[in-house]
Amino acid sequence: MSSPAPAPAGRLRPEWLSDPRVWRTEVLAGLVVALALIPEAISFSVIAGVEPQVGLFGSFTMAVVIAVVGGRRAMISAATGAVALVIAPLNREHGLGYLVAAVILAGVFQIVLGALGVARLMRFVPRSVMVGFVNSLAILIFLAQLPELTHVPWAVYPLLAVGLVLMVLSPKLTKVVPAPLVTVVVLTALTLGAGIAVPTVGDKGGLPDSLPLPGLPDVPFTPQTLATVAPYALAMALVGLLESLMTAQLVDELTDSRSDKTRESVGQGVANVVTGLFGGMGGCAMIGQTMINVKVSGARTRLSTFLAGAFLMVLCVLLGPVVSEIPMAALVAVMVMVSVGTFDWHSVMPGTLRRMPAGELAVMVVTVVVVVATANLAAGVVVGSLTAMAVFARRVAHHARLSAVRDPDGGRVVYAVDGALFFASANELLTRFDYAGDPDRITIDLSRAHVWDASSVAALDAVTARYAQRGKTVELTGLNPPSADLHARLSGQLTPGH
Repeated sequence: MSSPAPAPAGRLRPEWLSDPRVWRTEVLAGLVVALALIPEAISFSVIAGVEPQVGLFGSFTMAVVIAVVGGRRAMISAATGAVALVIAPLNREHGLGYLVAAVILAGVFQIVLGALGVARLMRFVPRSVMVGFVNSLAILIFLAQLPELTHVPWAVYPLLAVGLVLMVLSPKLTKVVPAPLVTVVVLTALTLGAGIAVPTVGDKGGLPDSLPLPGLPDVPFTPQTLATVAPYALAMALVGLLESLMTAQLVDELTDSRSDKTRESVGQGVANVVTGLFGGMGGCAMIGQTMINVKVSGARTRLSTFLAGAFLMVLCVLLGPVVSEIPMAALVAVMVMVSVGTFDWHSVMPGTLRRMPAGELAVMVVTVVVVVATANLAAGVVVGSLTAMAVFARRVAHHARLSAVRDPDGGRVVYAVDGALFFASANELLTRFDYAGDPDRITIDLSRAHVWDASSVAALDAVTARYAQRGKTVELTGLNPPSADLHARLSGQLTPGH
């Protein structure tokens, strides 16, 4: 039998190697993201209570490693505020060594959780939560820029206005160079040429002048250290995975493509382990920088993610003095437009609000409120998902209908149950039988129902028991195989004494 023909060489090569236009887009996107990462990484270092280079090293290693092992092309992972908030108390109480140990252990937890299939839980995040996640994220991105606009020289405001105009008009003139890069270059040249004194990237903190070196954290390797570090590591692992998987799902929708969520989960763990070994503060997917990369700059491959990390170190180590002169107004203009572009404006249009069910709107609003109030995207997603489950349970509970038909001779009544029986609907169904007025023989026809849980079996047992107290007999008919199996296993076993 002849062997299959080999695939053409072009198919084995990444798209950016065969298309110069893709190469240009990916390189410029990586440069823009690197510029935007610098002040954010420094700010998150301040939140975590560590030196700026700890956050910058973390962003470098996270981006470079996830570009290789991650499951979502073009998504940016780096040091994030959510991770900084989780591990800040550990650093404050025990020092940098314990923080680094927590980052490594969090990576191990993420690898284990990813291998166990935690990514499959994303199926239970409803669309209303996703919309709330996106909108609250846009609000957080905008709010994060406000400190850069208060108690600053008046020149910041006209610079911001010029930056916003450049962000809007630049794509209409040319898409060869991303609008954020045009904005950064023009405003930097303007402030340096005119000698305008405004806050710059350098005011956020010193940039590193050398590459990070690998090493183990400076902590005693004892059970006590593990007990101290583990709770923070687990919290960081869960928050990082949730944000990364939500961001990956958002990018899937934006690019009309699919990502490997399990690979992304494991990849986040590998990236955090490597980051910890290089003394970084760890991180996860960054929605703001990902939007710059994917939505604003048009990147679609792993090259942009890799170059974002590589350019970050090049800019810091080799071009630190130049990068330090970038006015913060330029980066604020970029992030404001990212915020505007991220917000799902269609979701708040009057027509959409009128057509949307009240429960869906409530879930979206709860998600937004929790995220904005706590500045924690993971908390909003969890609370929003729980709210959605409660709304769904309440809605489905009313779908279990009960109708009764008496025999002509009056000796028997047949109750037909239609719908799903679970803890909410079954308990409500319990009150709708006429225990006193029914004849001695009762048939409950379940051919159009499905028994989902132990609460439903217990409710059917309770109905049978109430009739039995009055000397009446109940027959259950029409159970489908799964329902019959569940009922056979649990009936009579759910009350004390059995």
